[in-house]
Amino acid sequence: MTITTEAEFRGMQRAGQVVAETLRTLKAAIRPGITPAELDALAGQVFGRCGAQSAPRLTYNAPVNVFVSVNDDIVHGLPTQRPLAAGDVVSIDVTPIVEGYIADAAVTVAVPPASPVVMRLIDCAESAFQAGMTAARAGRPVHGIGQAIEREVKRRGFTVLRELFGHGVGRAIHEEPNVPNYYRPGDRTRLHEGLVIAVEPMVSSGRSPKVRTRRDGWTLSTTDGGLAAHFEHTVMVRQGKPLILTA
Repeated sequence: MTITTEAEFRGMQRAGQVVAETLRTLKAAIRPGITPAELDALAGQVFGRCGAQSAPRLTYNAPVNVFVSVNDDIVHGLPTQRPLAAGDVVSIDVTPIVEGYIADAAVTVAVPPASPVVMRLIDCAESAFQAGMTAARAGRPVHGIGQAIEREVKRRGFTVLRELFGHGVGRAIHEEPNVPNYYRPGDRTRLHEGLVIAVEPMVSSGRSPKVRTRRDGWTLSTTDGGLAAHFEHTVMVRQGKPLILTA
């Protein structure tokens, strides 16, 4: 969506606050022995307190409050009853709808203790987000975001999962424009003031940029077993530095 009124801005802020509170709560709960299903139930409690609902559940009939993806699962992971173990890589993707407004963010957390490779992978995803966000300014091309993300990921020795994109968000989960995580110079779309987008690098420790869908029909995983990390925020484009709505 494009924010044009104070009411729209306040609505997106409120949705972003629910995302931030949910991510804080779930990050604090991650430890060996807890299950993704328990994290999902905890997210449901936060949503209930905040008057929010799961946008993926309402829009796509997803059987979750939030997606929880573990190790080589990248995104859209269905929360399972398998207890998390030390060293697991856990990505949490939170997308509530609050009074008609939708915000979207994700974070990847390592269950301690974690290997140096895991920590570097998680740091790469966050650093790639920061690089992409810096390029998200009014008047600039959308492909500049992907170019900045891809450059940072390659610099750190990891792989961009090129089949997965960021997107516009606000009144629906997925709106225009698509926001690639790699350089696509043929895309002439330009960013404009007030545009709300989800910038979300998804990166792997493996070599393959491709993804596969698991038998559950939801979970997207790496094709070569590489570990995956996902870092995302909903941002509002401005002339200067974008405003993160889900921080």
